[in-house]
Amino acid sequence: MFGPDWTEGCVGCSFEADHIGGALLHLLQHDVSFAAISRAPFDRLEAFRQRMGWQFRWLSSAGSTFNRDFHVSFDAEEVVEGKVFYNYAWQPFVCEELSGFSVFYRDPQGDIFHTFSAYGRGAEELLGTYVLLDMTPNGRNEIGPQHNLTDWVRLHDRYDSDDRVAPTGRSEPAGCCHEQRR
Repeated sequence: MFGPDWTEGCVGCSFEADHIGGALLHLLQHDVSFAAISRAPFDRLEAFRQRMGWQFRWLSSAGSTFNRDFHVSFDAEEVVEGKVFYNYAWQPFVCEELSGFSVFYRDPQGDIFHTFSAYGRGAEELLGTYVLLDMTPNGRNEIGPQHNLTDWVRLHDRYDSDDRVAPTGRSEPAGCCHEQRR
C-alpha cells in the first residue's frame, strides 16, 4: 500500500482503505481489530493516514520481512523472469507493493495463528462502492486503457485534480507519460 520510498499510498489500496471506516466500529464490537501494514516509515504512514482521515491503526513493517512473507511486497531478487508470486500464482510484476488482506487469531494462551488471506479480486466483497456500481446500468464502467480501477479511482482528496493513475497504482501528475515512469 505504501512503499518505503513513496510519498503517498497506492490509489487502489487507498480506495480499499476508504471502505474500512464504516465497518471499524462494528468489528470492534466483535472483539476484532484492524490494522494496515506497510513498509514505509511510520511518520509517512501517519501523515498520510491523517490526510485521508482514516481512523484505523496503520503500522510500519520497515526493517522486517512481514510484507514479503505474505507475498504483497517485492524486492528485485523476488522478480523472476518479470513475474512475482502473488495471489497464489506467478503474476506479471507491475509494482513492488500489492494489496492483500490477512486474518490472524490469538488464542487464550497468546499464540497467534494465520487463518485467512485474500489478494487482488479476492477481497472485492469488502468494497461497497463496487457492490453499488455493479447494481447500476453501466456497472463499474472501467473502459479506459487499463480496464480496471486505475482508469477512474483517485485518492479521495484528488478527484478534482487532473492527476492520473499509473498501471502501478501510483498517482501521477496530468501530462506525465505512464510508459516513461514504469
